[in-house]
Amino acid sequence: MAFVTEEQIQQFHEDGFLVLEEFFTTEECDAMREQIHKIIAKMDVPPHCRTEFSTSEEEQLKAQGSADYFLTSGDKIRFFFEKGVFDEKGDFSVPKEKSINKIGHALHAYDPIFKQITHSSKVQELGRKLALEKPVVVQSMYIFKQPGIGGEVRPHQDATFLYTEPLGRVLGLWIALENATQENGCLWFIPGSHTNGITRRMVRAPPGTIPCTQFIGSERTYQDSQFIPVPICKGGLILIHGEVVHKSELNSSERSRHVYTFHLMEAKDTSWSKENWLQPTPELPFPPLYT
Repeated sequence: MAFVTEEQIQQFHEDGFLVLEEFFTTEECDAMREQIHKIIAKMDVPPHCRTEFSTSEEEQLKAQGSADYFLTSGDKIRFFFEKGVFDEKGDFSVPKEKSINKIGHALHAYDPIFKQITHSSKVQELGRKLALEKPVVVQSMYIFKQPGIGGEVRPHQDATFLYTEPLGRVLGLWIALENATQENGCLWFIPGSHTNGITRRMVRAPPGTIPCTQFIGSERTYQDSQFIPVPICKGGLILIHGEVVHKSELNSSERSRHVYTFHLMEAKDTSWSKENWLQPTPELPFPPLYT
């Protein structure tokens, strides 16, 4: 792993993101991919995905099941599927490993391989370089970006979903487990867009409401020309400021774009919004990064 320089830290503060090529080894990336393969092999598909519903009442129950499954996934390892991967009987219409959009949101806490990567000495060292005093891990996801069907992710800021007071306390670490290119859906950023605050927040809706989250405010309008593509090789890491605007396009290629990503919050003098969909639980308070 290349040592992170002061110039790079400076660059991060200017752009709101930083590319660190070869942060993880090929072996570390392959270990994560193999582990996910094992997790998928043992996967229990949630019943709300399996059931075919006909009446509006059953639709409502399905939506509620789906909502509860998502809202309570912060301290579990759960599966979120691409659209249209189940047939009318509720069986897979595509191979199981090609059906998943992402797995979240607590791999960092409950899977030994992902826990090891998240708390690896080089990640802790990076946290110290960034002058984080009390970083905690708030969530983690394994994102597949399936070939041909891995959908676009609209321009957004992570703080819309992971809101803190003050702002500027959330940081994403995005690890490419395969080469991420313009063809298979790499990230695009608006450099310097992390300094204007946020205009939209996703909050929990009142209990029992469908959908289970709602947006307050609206996203600014961005021009395609403002974004620059940020391709990265397998093993590379992208640091993402909680307010930098970023997106990814549809994966129209025949190659997947697997990623392990997790978010840190500087817990010192910071309050985590009670309205965020994701909440720490008695079973899983946000674990400190530094071990």
